[in-house]
Amino acid sequence: MRTLTKWSVADYQRMRDLGILDHRRCELIHGEIWDMAPEGEFHRFVNHRGAKYLRDIMKGKAEIFEAHPITLAESEPQPDLAIVRLPDTRYLKHHPYPDDIYWLIEVADTTLTYDIDTKRTLYAEAGIQEYWVIDIAGRQLIVFRDVHNGNFLTQDMVDSGIIYPIAFPDVAIEVQQLVSIPA
Repeated sequence: MRTLTKWSVADYQRMRDLGILDHRRCELIHGEIWDMAPEGEFHRFVNHRGAKYLRDIMKGKAEIFEAHPITLAESEPQPDLAIVRLPDTRYLKHHPYPDDIYWLIEVADTTLTYDIDTKRTLYAEAGIQEYWVIDIAGRQLIVFRDVHNGNFLTQDMVDSGIIYPIAFPDVAIEVQQLVSIPA
């Protein structure tokens, strides 16, 4: 009989620390090490532009991590953007935990199904309060909120206007700054 070996977060971190994963783009999802899709130029552009915009409007309120790991119970994914608690020095000895995270954003071009199925479930089960997916092809933002019993109860699709993050109801984020495509 064949079985799948599940890795703990500690096992995964040891592999990383020993350099075993140095030449791999991968993340730990539910105890399995998954290769990550290669990042295309346009994905990088949308991600970087979104990070720059959020850093400007969230200055002094939150730290914006770009494609860095977060640590969950059985996973260590690398969301495209993680909006986390200050100060950045709280992450000297560990990656952000769910209690450190205000909301997460994934940029989806070739990974839309994975981001709205696997990643959405993973983040909801971890108790992340808000999760956004930038759907590049649809030029829209898919917003998941109201986490309850490991599931997001609310899903909204917006392509314009202003959105206010749950953690910062006074911060107005222009949707077009995240989803618009330059001519």
